[in-house]
Amino acid sequence: MNGDPKLYRKLGELVIPFEYHEHPPAPTIEIAVQYWKDIAETTHCKNLFFRNHKGNQHYLVIFDHRQTLGIHDLEKRLKQGKLSFASEQRMEKYLGLKPGSVSPLGLIHDVEHHVHLFLDENLKNLPKISFHPNENTASAGDWLPDFLKFLEAMGNSYEFLELYD
Repeated sequence: MNGDPKLYRKLGELVIPFEYHEHPPAPTIEIAVQYWKDIAETTHCKNLFFRNHKGNQHYLVIFDHRQTLGIHDLEKRLKQGKLSFASEQRMEKYLGLKPGSVSPLGLIHDVEHHVHLFLDENLKNLPKISFHPNENTASAGDWLPDFLKFLEAMGNSYEFLELYD
């Protein structure tokens, strides 16, 4: 199985089932979409990793990949001040991930619970959601309650917000 062995062990410990789909490297949504067409009833999520202006807080913003968010609108909705994309070094430090593989499943590497998640409210109404399993050569999908069980086990703070109209 492609992906993070530590993640798969933790999902097993938590008894969280997931659907696994292997595909060629998909570092962008535009590339990934061509491999997702055969995965039924699953909404694939876009995951954006930001830092605040001071660089002392990091945020992972998760929403339906078919939506687009402008950074200025996002700053207003999140109420965290000026945001910028976090660097590759910060991504590695806090999530243990490389660009093109950003996923909330990378929280398994955030032992200090530094990253705060903002999840789009609309995700609550979807049958299944999916993410890269910390590598962009696969997609792993599950039901939102199972994903929330994972988040609770990781200990990071998170909240649901309306990210777009």
